[in-house]
Amino acid sequence: MNLRAILVGRRAALRLGFDQRGATLVEFALIVPVFLMLLLGLFDLGQLAYAKAILSGAVHQAARSSSLETGDTTKADAHVAEMVRRIAPGAAVRSSRVNYYDFADLGRPERWDDVNNDGTCSKGEGYVDENNNGRWDADIGVAGNGGAGDVVIYTVDVTYPPLFGLPLIPGGSDDRVISASVVKKNQPFADQARYSSGAGTCS
Repeated sequence: MNLRAILVGRRAALRLGFDQRGATLVEFALIVPVFLMLLLGLFDLGQLAYAKAILSGAVHQAARSSSLETGDTTKADAHVAEMVRRIAPGAAVRSSRVNYYDFADLGRPERWDDVNNDGTCSKGEGYVDENNNGRWDADIGVAGNGGAGDVVIYTVDVTYPPLFGLPLIPGGSDDRVISASVVKKNQPFADQARYSSGAGTCS
């Protein structure tokens, strides 16, 4: 190989080394997928935060309306579902209510004679069937909206498919789950029903 051919080859290599044509296209191709993933992630978080805020507000409003004598729990639940589905189309909305006589009763068990001191009503131990359902309960609460003066825990659970799922990330396209709860006391529109004093024995 002669000297001239070597010099021409070196010049071509130098020109190629300094040639920036096409570099922008390569950089763009590398950056765009990452940018789109970040953007979709932000949109997904935005939908989640907004859905939580709407759900919380709707649950509080429904709890207030249900605490009145004229309260309609079916209508209140339907309103919550309607509000949530405006933000999260296709959402599955489940509502539950548990009522107690007073705030001090929230989460407490029915009274019982804990002979073996194990924290549960064991076989042969006597108990007071306060909620009148024929069995001992570790939580005295009764399902439903209760009556006048009762304290109610109202909970709504929502599962919805994300509008901006992230298919390349594990769990990125899974359904999102949010929940809201509120404790409220029904208005004293009548005499409040007291707990039962019936006795029972755990089996």
